[in-house]
Amino acid sequence: MNSPQAYTLPSFAACLQFDVKAGEIDRNIGTVTESLEILAPQPGTLVVLPELWAAGFHYESLENQDGRREEILTVLTRLAEKHSILFAGSLVEKKADGGKDLYFNTLYFVGRNGVVGKYRKQQLFPPMGEDRYFIPGNDPYAVSTEYGMIGALVCFDLRFPDLARSQANQGATVIVVSAQWPAVRRAHWLALAKARAIENQVYIAACNRCGETRGTEFGGHSIIIAPNGDVLSEAGEREEQIFSQLDPVAFSKTRSLFISAGSLPYRYNDVEKICGLDTLKEKISHYKKGGRRIVFTNGCFDILHAGHVVYLEEARKKGDCLVVGLNSDSSVRAIKGPGRPVTSEANRARMLAALGCVDHIVLFGEETPLELITTLLPDVLVKGADWPVDRIVGAKEVLAAGGEVVNVETVEGFSTTGVINRIRKQQ
Repeated sequence: MNSPQAYTLPSFAACLQFDVKAGEIDRNIGTVTESLEILAPQPGTLVVLPELWAAGFHYESLENQDGRREEILTVLTRLAEKHSILFAGSLVEKKADGGKDLYFNTLYFVGRNGVVGKYRKQQLFPPMGEDRYFIPGNDPYAVSTEYGMIGALVCFDLRFPDLARSQANQGATVIVVSAQWPAVRRAHWLALAKARAIENQVYIAACNRCGETRGTEFGGHSIIIAPNGDVLSEAGEREEQIFSQLDPVAFSKTRSLFISAGSLPYRYNDVEKICGLDTLKEKISHYKKGGRRIVFTNGCFDILHAGHVVYLEEARKKGDCLVVGLNSDSSVRAIKGPGRPVTSEANRARMLAALGCVDHIVLFGEETPLELITTLLPDVLVKGADWPVDRIVGAKEVLAAGGEVVNVETVEGFSTTGVINRIRKQQ
C-alpha cells in the first residue's frame, strides 16, 4: 500500500461555457470578461475556456487570429492578475517553417505573469476540416505551474487515453479539456471525461462551448470530475459558469489504496519487432484496416548514431507506424564494399528494435527495397532531404497507390563512414 502523499492542486476549478462567435475576437473577449465578473472566482482558481475561444473555427481569419494572439494573451494576463487565477484555453498559433506558415491549435496556460506553458492539440478532427488548416503538435507534456503539474487535452484528444495517461504519469493532478464538442455526441463527451478521471485518478475540468456555428450545434455540458469519478459540477446546454473546490485531501484518499497512474512497467519484448516480409505484410494489413498510417524508410544503419535516431524520430512523426527496411550483410557489402558492415545484421536489427520510434524492422537482401515497398505499399515513403523524389526507389509506386513521398532533413556532422574513420585514426 502506498503511503499518503502531499499533492499540489489549484484551490478551485471553473469552466466558462459560452457561445463562441466565429471570427468575432473582441466580442468573445468581452464574453470572457463578463463571465468572470459573474463567476467572481476565488484566488487560486484554474479557469478553463472553450477550444479556440477567441474566434472559433474561423479559418478565413487564421492570420488575423495569430496576429492578435499576443494582444489576447495580454488581456488574459491582466484578468489573471486582477482575479489571481490561472487560465487554460486554446488559440491559433502560427509558426514559420522554411518560408511556410504552419498553424497549431494551441492551449495556453496564462497566469498573473503571462504564459506559463502551452500544449498543442495532438489529434486533429477531420470533420471540422482541421487537418486542412492545422498541423498536429508533437509535445504532449504536462505543464508545471504554481498550482502543481497540470495536463491538457484539446477536444478530439479526449478520445485518446494514452495522451491523458502520459500526462498523469508525468505527475499531473488535474487535466483540463478545452473543447468544441458537438451536441450529437454529448454522451461520448461525458463518458470519456469521466473515464479519463477514473483511469488516471485525476481531476478533470472540461470546458465545452455551446451554441451553433454553420449548422453544427455544440453540446455544452462543461463538467468538473473528481479522481474517483464523482461529478462535482456540470453545466447545461446554454451559457453558464461552473466551479468546484479541488480537495487535496480527497485526492490523496483516492490514491491511498492504489495509484493506477503511477504504474508504467515495460512489458514489451522488442526483438519481436523484427519480422519476415510475410509476417509483416499480414500485420500491416491489420494496421491499415484499423486506420493506421504506415511509414516506410530504409537504410544500412551500420554503427547506429544520433543522426540515425533523429532521422527515424522524424520519420515516425509522419504517420502511425514506422517500418524500417534494413539492408542485410550481403546487401551492405554489395553497396559499401568488402569492409562493411562493421556490425552484423542481427545486431543492427536488434539495436533498431530498441528505439521507441521504430515499430517494425524487416531485412532485405537486394540492393534496393523495391520489393518491400511494392509488397507493403506504405502510406508514406521517407528518405533523406538530399534525395530528389525521382531518384527515390519506390516513389513512383507509392505515389501511384495514393501515398506520399516525404523528404526529412538529416543531421549534419553525423555519418557511419565518419565514425569508422575516427575509430581507425585512434587505433
